[in-house]
Order: sequence, then structure tokens, then C-alpha cells
Amino acid sequence: MYNVQPGYGAPQTHHRAYSGGPPNYSQQQPAHGHRVHGGGYPAAGPPPGADPQLWSWFSAVDADRSGAISVTELQSALLNGNWTNFDLDTVKMLMSIFDTDRSGTIGFQEFVGLWKYIADWQNVFRHFDRDRSGSIDGRELSEALRSFGYNLSPSLLTLIEHKYASEPAVGYGPPPGITFDRFVRACVVVKTLTESFQRYDTRRDGWVTFNYEQFMTIVLSAP
Repeated sequence: MYNVQPGYGAPQTHHRAYSGGPPNYSQQQPAHGHRVHGGGYPAAGPPPGADPQLWSWFSAVDADRSGAISVTELQSALLNGNWTNFDLDTVKMLMSIFDTDRSGTIGFQEFVGLWKYIADWQNVFRHFDRDRSGSIDGRELSEALRSFGYNLSPSLLTLIEHKYASEPAVGYGPPPGITFDRFVRACVVVKTLTESFQRYDTRRDGWVTFNYEQFMTIVLSAP
């Protein structure tokens, strides 16, 4: 038997500071404004109706001019606010979400959805980074998850913070806390695990019974 705090996954009854909820990766509209770097341009031109700015960014990230973006190319292009590259596990998570044809790479149309998803998460991150430190601390993380509707215990929040926070920097370096890339992954993992739990919690009482294989499937399927 596994239990979570009563009210898991349920919206709070008090005032919610953020009403947008976590971004939905099914949204496919173009977005602008996220930093990239890289070079190279695929031989083929943009598809009909492609957003010129998005095509330019896609072409810059596609360093080997293959017409598709690899994990390595995507990681080299995605930067946190402190100019550190995205964590590889977060990049792989994004690839798994948007590589809809399971080719192992991201084509242009998949890139459009990915870019919108990242831009939406940037807006969420900026909203909860109250002190504008460029990272999310425990209090800000708690506020974000509550606003998304996840009522987690203090011990769970501490566990999440410790799991996803960056290592303390020695001398010059990013501030302590959860960087943008790790914040996205933490929220997606909480969402995924909660939804998996809810599928088994048919009585909605916070208690479920499942066997070892079901448990391992839930855990290993998490991003």
C-alpha cells in the first residue's frame, strides 16, 4: 500500500497566485525569445508556411545540416539564465516528449512544439522566481507546485528540492537552487507520477494497491 498526503493533485481552495497550470506539451503554436547558439544550416529550405524566425533558430541549432536536431545539438543550444547548458536528463526528457516519430531526432515541426513548450515554461519560471535570482528555492518551489494543484508534504518538498537543486558553487558560479531546466523536469516528474498514482486510486482516498511490476513500471516510465 502506498499513500500520499490527502488532497494530492487537487486544486487548493485558497487563493492561487498562478492560474495557468503547468504548460501543456500538446500546444504547437510558435514562440519567440529563447536564447540559442550554434551554427550550420540544413540544405533544404523552410517548409511552406514556416515561421521565418523559428526556421532561422532551427537552422542554427542543426549544426551538422542534417535537417534534424540531435540530443547533443539540442543540449548545446539550450541555456539557463546563468548561461549553463541544460542538464542532459532534461534534454532527453524534452526529446522523448517531442520526438513524435521516434526517429531519435527533432524535425522542424517537432521543434515548433518544443520551442513553444520551453517558452511557456519560461513564463512560469519567471513568475515564481520572486527574488529574480535565476533559480527556484524551496519556498518558490512549494508555491509553484501548490498553484499547479499538488498538495505535497514538507518532507516531499524537501526531497524534491534536494534532488533537483544544483550543487553549491565554489567562488563564481550559479546561485544555489533549482535552475530553469531542472525546475521543468521536477514539475513534469511530479505531474507524471501523480497522474500514474491517480489511475490506480479509483476511490480517490489517497491509497492504492499495486504489485511490484506495476510499481516499477510507474517509476521507470517517469521522465
